[in-house]
Amino acid sequence: MLTVAVLISGTGSNLRALLEAAADPGFPARVVVVGADRQAEGFAHAEEYGTPTFMVPYAQFDSRQEWGAQLGEQLAVWRPELVVLSGLMRLLPPNLVDEWSPRILNTHPAYLPEFPGAHGVRDALAAGVAQTGASVIIVDNGVDSGPILAQERVPVLPGDDEHTLHERIKPVERRLIIDVVRRVATGELDLAHVAATATP
Repeated sequence: MLTVAVLISGTGSNLRALLEAAADPGFPARVVVVGADRQAEGFAHAEEYGTPTFMVPYAQFDSRQEWGAQLGEQLAVWRPELVVLSGLMRLLPPNLVDEWSPRILNTHPAYLPEFPGAHGVRDALAAGVAQTGASVIIVDNGVDSGPILAQERVPVLPGDDEHTLHERIKPVERRLIIDVVRRVATGELDLAHVAATATP
């Protein structure tokens, strides 16, 4: 049974999807802890499913490095086999990424390498493209630049704004992250192999 920690900053919609999937006895992974960099709405999902939580408030630290060190200590308590970023709105410091790589995953609301960064949906609309997408990647020390594990196209429809487009992307993100976690848990997807063979 693969053990998973999920890190959030906000509502945790991907977190809820993972918790729902993991509630099925046939699903080969379990969320063992949920962490956040602030008091996050998504903690309510963890509470509903009886999953422990922890908080490492970013504002209480003088640097990202110090915050990351404390976050790493909290993760070490639970010893998850996989860490999933679910809307965590902080870049992890390099030493933490290096420690956990390639066992940190993230979802992104674009078809990477198109439109990386914090405003992937807005940037796709501004570019006037006919389609964007959703991706699941291994986190590295770049911005949404890690090896791609799964992705799917999502059309941009006439009249779309940032909200409507993002709402159509979110279900795809959830489906992709659940499938990737399942494949990692069953051994169908070898993260170390993917990371080792990724094109720099």
